[in-house]
Amino acid sequence: MMFRKEHGKVNVTSLVERVSRYAVVMRNEDRQSKPIMESLIQGLAPLPADARQSITFDRGTEFSAWKHLKPGIGADAWFCDPQAPYQKGTVENTNNRLRKYLPRSTEPTALTNRYLRSICHRLNSTPRKCLGYRTPAEIFETKLMEIQNRLELKDISGTALHREFTPPIFVIKANAYVIT
Repeated sequence: MMFRKEHGKVNVTSLVERVSRYAVVMRNEDRQSKPIMESLIQGLAPLPADARQSITFDRGTEFSAWKHLKPGIGADAWFCDPQAPYQKGTVENTNNRLRKYLPRSTEPTALTNRYLRSICHRLNSTPRKCLGYRTPAEIFETKLMEIQNRLELKDISGTALHREFTPPIFVIKANAYVIT
């Protein structure tokens, strides 16, 4: 999510987990791709590997350094097709929700990480009809617990789980776009 050009290069990247609709918003000092990828790697590294299997990006130049993801956190990168907004509907919906707190006229240099975290907390604490009136935070926590239980089961049994029967739980979709 970027702001008017007169506000400079500072922007915000929004990440949305596709199953739970859990949102993460990160401030970026620049529109260059490598710092954005480094920020993604740093932000997603604490999650278990099964919770960060792939990220789907829009086709913006700010994601051109996508090759750093695989060695950084083991995540595959995917890109939406050109002129196919339906492939990133969840992230677009989330960005519209974010605009309530971050209108286009917002001075992005004044945004603090604490304020962005408070916005994410509000978004992730709001029950959603599509989630059976549960919150994204509840669903995300449940999915993380499932992953943790699977990893513990794997450690106890000493054998690998059959991946072909365990579909990827998380596909985080990221989106950043320029608003002029």
